[in-house]
Amino acid sequence: MDRILIRGGTPLRGTIPIGGAKNAALPLMAASLLTDETLTLSNLPHLADISTMSKLIRKLGVKVSMDGDADGGGHVGRVFGLTAKDTSNTTAPYDLVRKMRASVLVLGPMLARAGRARVSLPGGCAIGTRPVDLHLQALEQLGAEIELNEGYIEARAEKGLVGGHVVFPMVTVGGTENLLMAASLAKGETVLSNAAREPEVADLAKCLVAMGATIDGIGSDTLTIQGVERLHGATHAVVPDRIETGTYAIAAAITGGELTLQGARADLSEAVIKILTSAGVEIAETSDGLHIARTNGPLQGADMMTDPYPGFPTDMQAQIMALMSVARGASMITETIFENRFMHVPELCRMGADINVHGSSAIVRGVEGLSGAQVMATDLRASVSLVLAGLAAEGETVINRIYHLDRGYERLEDKLSTCGADIRRAAE
Repeated sequence: MDRILIRGGTPLRGTIPIGGAKNAALPLMAASLLTDETLTLSNLPHLADISTMSKLIRKLGVKVSMDGDADGGGHVGRVFGLTAKDTSNTTAPYDLVRKMRASVLVLGPMLARAGRARVSLPGGCAIGTRPVDLHLQALEQLGAEIELNEGYIEARAEKGLVGGHVVFPMVTVGGTENLLMAASLAKGETVLSNAAREPEVADLAKCLVAMGATIDGIGSDTLTIQGVERLHGATHAVVPDRIETGTYAIAAAITGGELTLQGARADLSEAVIKILTSAGVEIAETSDGLHIARTNGPLQGADMMTDPYPGFPTDMQAQIMALMSVARGASMITETIFENRFMHVPELCRMGADINVHGSSAIVRGVEGLSGAQVMATDLRASVSLVLAGLAAEGETVINRIYHLDRGYERLEDKLSTCGADIRRAAE
């Protein structure tokens, strides 16, 4: 198993291309199941999760063509052509679904188009309860019959789904995406209330509209879908990854460096930009992205609380904690989305961070500097927070169990090393 070795203390300087958003690409790939025509997706990142979803939809009858890595990498991305002419196989097996929770996103489109679906209960990062029962309850309101048998979701809608009014009891990104896709082929009108507002949800909705769906309220918490008999092919570019953007912005800040994030969009990252600016990070929009700098004095502590979009994203909580660990003063970081998302705290403390967890909040008291240490990644975003800490730490940091990183960050070591980081991957 590989590990990452970092010798910190070097301010990063240069340009990093931002790839397409993993969390947008996965539901877009699942949307290919809604039509027998070709859905062409560009700006796809080269990630383990994308490969897993590709294998899964192939298993379900989707023919996948790919142009390989486009020149330059990053935000120019890869292009997939996805064609689902044969939907006779409607079983998403455990051996693939267990690797990634987003696999459950094939449930809605398969059920809507084929009238049945058998999907293994999903796996993924162990960061707390992320129940699929919200997806299932909502699909039942559209007329689906659902049973759980031997670890599989077995869903049927032999006569097709029927529109209805779904009120999500709590905001669910995956649930909103599954219902958006299912409702696009349902009979009549579907209204989704308390829907997720994340840019990735809006990106999926825009792609569905390009495929012939009728959706009103895109970007709001109320989505109205008029079901159509069939959808057609389309061409769609995946939205830039706002989590990758925030992560590399923190890399510039924590090292006292200066980076241009090519392809990044400020409008997707307003909550993160607000916190970084209050901490003393300079952020400016450029003609082709964002310019990030921290060259004027020390960082200042800042409080934040995770919240559904447009609030501060839970996927940036670990990274901001690494930054606050070397900021002046104390910061309070409160996690409201996942109850088990402070697993990176003991590892950051091994590097000299001063962090105390009280329930769903962590008090971070800034220290003068971090020290390199042997640490272990516990999930995707926790692992990259250790990379960020290692970039700022004195001495060598060794990060074990880095397979999590490959699920969400494309060419991480290459992008950082081209900007001056002393970072490399090595076999154990």
